[in-house]
Amino acid sequence: MVPPRDVTSGTRGGRPRMGGDRRPKPPAARPATAKKAVLFVCIGNACRSQMAEAFARAYGSDILTAHSAGLAPASGVPSLTRQTLSEKNIPSEGQFPKDLESFAGKSFDVVVNLSGEPLPPAFGAARMVEWNVRDPIGESESVYRAVATQIEGLVMRLILELRGG
Repeated sequence: MVPPRDVTSGTRGGRPRMGGDRRPKPPAARPATAKKAVLFVCIGNACRSQMAEAFARAYGSDILTAHSAGLAPASGVPSLTRQTLSEKNIPSEGQFPKDLESFAGKSFDVVVNLSGEPLPPAFGAARMVEWNVRDPIGESESVYRAVATQIEGLVMRLILELRGG
């Protein structure tokens, strides 16, 4: 291409500079922080810790990865645990009782103890939390519901705390 005859200098040929969009750019998005690893522990990993894990997954999957275990795991999750979670539209599919040994060697940012028993020293988490929650195993539906409501509130408080830094 040949420049017009009246252009004497410059590569732009007298046209305005190409500065691009000069509008201020929004601040860069906050860098994504790593999710916190949280382990919920109770005696049988059938009721309380299963509920806590399900609530944490449902409400806090953006900030944490939830796991649960038991000191002496039960053979299965009671139907009342699943029913109570289902009543609150909280999925629990795929959850099953696991023992603490399943998590040996893994590190957690927070370990929540719902068992009322001391945990083995191998779980030296950055933070250990004790929640005093009644064990509903063998109790009525109303006890399961009350326990689920209490755990839901505690999990929400933990999630808000983790989101706040």
